[in-house]
Amino acid sequence: MRSTPPAILGAVEGVVDESVLQRLIAEAGGLLVAVYGKEGKGALRRDIRGYNNSARSFPWVVLIDLDRDSACVPPFLAEWLPKPAPLMRFRVAVRAIEAWLLADRRSMAAFLRVPLNRIPDDTDSLPDPKRYLVDLARHSRRPGIRQDIVPRDGSGRSVGPAYASRLAEFADRMWRPGEAAQHSDSLRRCRQRIAELVVKA
Repeated sequence: MRSTPPAILGAVEGVVDESVLQRLIAEAGGLLVAVYGKEGKGALRRDIRGYNNSARSFPWVVLIDLDRDSACVPPFLAEWLPKPAPLMRFRVAVRAIEAWLLADRRSMAAFLRVPLNRIPDDTDSLPDPKRYLVDLARHSRRPGIRQDIVPRDGSGRSVGPAYASRLAEFADRMWRPGEAAQHSDSLRRCRQRIAELVVKA
């Protein structure tokens, strides 16, 4: 039996994704030792070949949102990384990482202080999970949630000033990946692939 968890490298779009990846790798028994990217999808696209080259000898997980770039995951994967290295796990959130957070329905309802029945059973089916989450927050009974997550009138922004930090806090402290995987098939598959990688690493 190993005395230390296997080390994993990661790359993500932003800080919320980093918190999610941290939780997923930790629950699988791995240790996320460094996270690259965090500058949006364009940066990941630019550097994906380098990450894949590194994954010939070191385990990697790259986590990215599908958004509206493709109707489904397989063609998106084929375009971005047609030949993944043996230790590369390139995982796609359908359609955004917010769907995975929303999929822990009870925890998210408690965090936002909204009725549980406002959150759908299949969060992968949401066409725009980020917008859906922001709209839920508009009806929060917690003023701080509304102030932080909902954009201010006239700001021209799609999210509030502390959107990322609030969701990262949720992912770190309240999110239950095992529960969420029951309501998100893309998350369920991601957890499986990370678990396989940790065993192989």
